[in-house]
Amino acid sequence: MEQMIYKKGPYSISTDTSRLDLKVIHGYLSRSYWAEGIPVEIIKKSIEGSMCFGVYDGVKQIGFARVVTDNATFAYLCDVFILEEYRGQGLSVWLMEIITSHPELSGFRRWMLGTRDAHGLYKKFGFVELSNPERFMQIHNPDVYKGSQVQ
Repeated sequence: MEQMIYKKGPYSISTDTSRLDLKVIHGYLSRSYWAEGIPVEIIKKSIEGSMCFGVYDGVKQIGFARVVTDNATFAYLCDVFILEEYRGQGLSVWLMEIITSHPELSGFRRWMLGTRDAHGLYKKFGFVELSNPERFMQIHNPDVYKGSQVQ
């Protein structure tokens, strides 16, 4: 994958995983509602298997998103965040514009994501509720990071 950098004022978005600040990512995700308690080792492994987007104020990482994909038909958007002190500046909209227009992420039959509270953001980019949720199944273990189940 070719590394790409996008700039907007003092901010940038990069797909270069060597720039990612694991301390920032772990700090946020480990207290998020969807990955509470996630070990840093799991985050490292998830980054290795994903296309990642870091959001920066200069060299300081202030946001993140990753896309899990087969690079042909399907993409799952996850772990999207902008640090609280940087919200309200349109950075999440810009991040979604970059992700959804990225040349390596085009032409997929299906994109998916899960959110508790950001439906308005994702609807701006064409995401809708499942039309046939009864067709989708899951295995969900919300406590996987709490205890000795992590391997």
